[in-house]
Order: sequence, then C-alpha cells, then structure tokens
Amino acid sequence: MNAMNTYKIFVLTLLFFLPGRLYAGDNPSVLVQTAKVIEQTVSEQLRVYGTLLPDPDQSISLSFSHGGYITKVRSRLGQRVKKGDILLELDTSPTAHMQFIQARSNVDFARQELAHQLRLEQEQLATRSQVDAAKKALLDAKSSLTALRKQGFEQSHEKLISPMDGIITQLNVTQGQRVQAETTAMLIASEDKLIVRLGVEPEDLKFISPGLPIVLTSVFEPDYQAKTVVREVHAMINHDTHLVDVLTVIPDEQIDHLVLGSKMTARIQLDAHKAIVVPRSAVLQDETGDFIFLVSAGKAHKVKVVRGVNNRKWIEVKGEVEAGDVVVVVGNYELNDGMSVREAN
Repeated sequence: MNAMNTYKIFVLTLLFFLPGRLYAGDNPSVLVQTAKVIEQTVSEQLRVYGTLLPDPDQSISLSFSHGGYITKVRSRLGQRVKKGDILLELDTSPTAHMQFIQARSNVDFARQELAHQLRLEQEQLATRSQVDAAKKALLDAKSSLTALRKQGFEQSHEKLISPMDGIITQLNVTQGQRVQAETTAMLIASEDKLIVRLGVEPEDLKFISPGLPIVLTSVFEPDYQAKTVVREVHAMINHDTHLVDVLTVIPDEQIDHLVLGSKMTARIQLDAHKAIVVPRSAVLQDETGDFIFLVSAGKAHKVKVVRGVNNRKWIEVKGEVEAGDVVVVVGNYELNDGMSVREAN
C-alpha cells in the first residue's frame, strides 16, 4: 500500500511540474508562460576593429634643406624625444658648401664693382645706368647669399634638432647615408593627440556617419575603455585591409598608457529608433523562418516575424504584432497554431 501511494504521489508531482500538454478528449492544452509585447527605443551596435595611430594633423616632417652625408643618427624608430634633442648630424656636401663660398665671393666682387662705378661717375667717366647696373648686381648677389645661408650651406656640419616633444614614427635615413636636398629624414608625432583607424565593411558604411557614439576597448588592456565619436568616414577601400577607414579620436584625458600601434575594439552605436520587442525566448525558427506565438482567447496563434536589433534580453520583431499583445515565452516549443493554452501563474 505504501509503495502504491508513493507511485501516485510521484505521478501527480510530475504532472504538476512538467508544463507539457494535458488532454481532455480531442482538445490538447499546453501550460505556458507569457509576456507583454512592448514598444521601446532600440539601437544596434556595430563591432569593428582598428589600430591606434598618431594624429596626422599633429605630426611634423623633418628634412635637410641641402644634400650631405649622415655622420650620426642619435634617435631610433619609436623613441620618445624632447624638444631640443639632437636627432641627426650631417656633413654638408662639398658642392653645396662651395656654392656658399662662391656666393660670398660674388657679394664682395659686386660691392667692389659698385664702389668703382661710383668713383667713375664722380669723374664723369661712368653713366648713371652703369651705376644702377652695379647696384642691382650687388643686390642680386646678396639675395643669393641670404638664400644659401637659410638653406644651411654656410655650415659644413649641421645638427637636426627636435622642434617638439613626441615619438619618432618614421625614420628614413641611416648612418653613413648620402642624402639629397629636401629628403624627409623622419616624422615626429605628438603623444597628446592620438586617433584610431577602424576598418568597416563596405556594406555597413551606409549606417555610419560622423558624430555617432563609439566605445573603444584596448585588445591588450581589456579594462581600458574610452568613449568618443566618429570623426571621419572615408570613401574608398584601404588596399592593405580591404576595408573602409573610419577615424575616431582618443579623448585627451584618456591617452595615458596607450602604445602606438595597439589594436583596438570599437562598438559603434548606430542611430536609435522605436521598435516592437519581445523576450529572446519568444522567437523560434523553422524551415519557413522566424515566428512567435501570440495568445488570444485561450488560443496560441503562430505569427511570422522578421528579426531586427537584438541584445541579451530583447529582440526587435517586425510583422503582424503590436505593443500590448500577449506572447508565449515558455512552453512555445510544444505549441502548434491554434492550440489551446493555459497560462501559468
């Protein structure tokens, strides 16, 4: 008798806790849990990746104004430098220095020639036009000398000095190298202005515009986060990444401890909009697509939907569903269209 009672209690307990179907004749009934369909503002996040770079607007290109021979390289790629640091040393090429010496000699000769023409004019042996020509020759010689002096031709040995605090992001010369005039020796970038170049798939470009909020996370330091916005959206594919470049700026107060070249993850917050949403568990899928079950007058009705924005809790659905409808969230796997349901308390 005790065994029979135990069996009955087990069966009753099983029927009570399992929400499956109960049959009364030909009318199956399923115990379900439901929720209200609601309308709320949603926005989708686009996750992309990028690289931390110096701001090109805050970078300086350094070069020698004349050719020569690199005798000393005092800096390295990636090195931090201070304003006034000696970066490179250069011996001016003999040809360039000779040009300066010749220009200085031309000035001396033009000055002597002008003095000679002035004396001849006083003795009425030279005309005013000859004196004017001598003055012009002296002026031209002085102009040439000044130009060569500004280009550094006067010095046989020159030092390239850092004009700012920063990081050397490009170094194009080596010790012992002969360089031509105006050769770019290096680039120095400010540490105080950094950008992130993000790579976006071309088909996602239509969703992105300047000003959209971005949350940046460092791949190397997952605890680091920075909030910023889209600054620029480019209009061509980067040949190296095969993606479209989207630029954003690191806020000045969040630059500390970041290393140039670091990989960054970005979550771009796309434009928000009003949407009909249901709990994630309410949306099912079969060979025909996504669907939900709405409850009306004790019956479950299958409604086809199209998924939209989704997060950990809600999914946006588009179809014949409105805010205030009752949707099945538990027990929907056992339902067929038109089946009777009982709602759990």
